[in-house]
Amino acid sequence: MTEKTLIRCSWCGTDPLYVKYHDEEWGKEVHDDKVLFEFLILESAQAGLSWITILRKREGYRAAFADFDVNKVAQFTEDDVERLMLDPGIIRNRLKLKAAINNAKYFLEIQKEFGSFDKYMYSFLPEGKAIRNNLTSMKDIVPRTEVSDAISKDMKKRGFKFFGSTICYAHMQATGMVNDHIMDCSFR
Repeated sequence: MTEKTLIRCSWCGTDPLYVKYHDEEWGKEVHDDKVLFEFLILESAQAGLSWITILRKREGYRAAFADFDVNKVAQFTEDDVERLMLDPGIIRNRLKLKAAINNAKYFLEIQKEFGSFDKYMYSFLPEGKAIRNNLTSMKDIVPRTEVSDAISKDMKKRGFKFFGSTICYAHMQATGMVNDHIMDCSFR
């Protein structure tokens, strides 16, 4: 397949970072809890911002959040929050930073209860399998679903912050729990 024949979902535009993310990650199933935690941190940070902003700061987040080691992040203290507030490589929003540390602790609790965060997330899906939508246009993509509503409601009940239904659905798309590539996308 040559570059000229590739068809992509229009949302990624032409920004090389966005195109790489679309082509190599978005909509591809991930079952690694470390990657799922990474996207939990990143998607929560994205609340109210554009995804490209977060992608551009992804390496900053990797450095600031101990390479997304959930055990280490769960041990972060108020001193770490102050350190993070000075880090220009990430979004310096105190509520989001505290939520990331808080969410790491609850992520570990889910791992203990379900064996993995992956098993927990997939327990909400029909037959425990990824959803492959058959979208013909980008306008067919929805911002949330009954499944993302149920997951975010359960996570909120467990204590998670900055993980409403829209953020949850974006997490599901990013990690391939749902494949929303349009039907004629070369990367579907």
